[in-house]
Amino acid sequence: MQLHNIYDKKVLKKKLHEEAFRRVTLSFYRYVILENIVLLRAELYTRFQELNVFGRIYIAREGINAQLSVPDFNFEKFRTLIDTIPQFSQVPFKIAVEDDGKSFYKLIVRIKNKIVADGLNDDAFDVTDVGTHLTAKEWNEAMGDPNAVVIDMRNHYESEVGHFKDAILPDADTFKQELPMVVDLLKEKKDKKILLYCTGGIRCEKASAYLRHEGFEDVNQLYGGIIDYARQVKAEGLETKFIGKNFVFDERLGEKITNDIISVCHQCGNASDRHVNCANDDCHLLFIQCEECGAKMKGCCTPKCVDIVSLPLEEQIKLRKGKVKHDAHSVYKSRLRPNLMKYLADKN
Repeated sequence: MQLHNIYDKKVLKKKLHEEAFRRVTLSFYRYVILENIVLLRAELYTRFQELNVFGRIYIAREGINAQLSVPDFNFEKFRTLIDTIPQFSQVPFKIAVEDDGKSFYKLIVRIKNKIVADGLNDDAFDVTDVGTHLTAKEWNEAMGDPNAVVIDMRNHYESEVGHFKDAILPDADTFKQELPMVVDLLKEKKDKKILLYCTGGIRCEKASAYLRHEGFEDVNQLYGGIIDYARQVKAEGLETKFIGKNFVFDERLGEKITNDIISVCHQCGNASDRHVNCANDDCHLLFIQCEECGAKMKGCCTPKCVDIVSLPLEEQIKLRKGKVKHDAHSVYKSRLRPNLMKYLADKN
């Protein structure tokens, strides 16, 4: 059986949007020692494909990290399948807050060195000595403690569109970069109550153990992350202390937790929380673009990319194959920090 996708993404996306059934978007992770991961990868791909599961699943010797969508009519079969694998039995599922079923259009199962790139030497500390897991209600109560310090363990482009009130938002591009940054930010606060949160909880598992290794004693983490926090808040009628949108790593690029818009369009500066990838497939830059700029710029980041996507598809493919580069990206501070407003102003 074919163990990887062989179809063009446009074909797959068209097929996805023509589906007449509902899909459930979910995520799960577990740190657990896995043996024979090459064989496990083949088994997961084959069995997930049989259930028409789409998504992105990373496995490593240290465990599994999965974000995927499952046809509603196969959801119970999928739950049973996961529970029949001893290492993953009863793993909690985090169900998407906003879900139109269009989060993924193909299946990817990849073997990685780590399920989250953290840059840490796991042999140097006890990765199982994690912080205290808090429910949404316990988290809200902990946030009211004057001795508490709330830390966002996500990247800057995630916290830009939504975060917990009064949280410290490290200006980091990657989790690997953020870990030593957080230790430095908190070096005078080792006597404080540390509250960590991330999207689904996986980054906090490693971060809390690392902070305990660095001498922090009262380390706590939001169990299930923002995704499960939003579910619990709704189910239990709790006050939400998260404002804005929760960035997610799939086709949706975000789930609204509240209607607050705390970020701006990277092209005009007007209020917007709409992350997009540049429509030029040779660029695919992630940035925030309002609806008006999206229409004006054809979903692109710069006029040069607009020129490229305006070409016939055959010409675009030739440019990509020929490795022809344009000058637009030379103004980016980094792929994650484009100064598009300055670039467009200079061009005008």
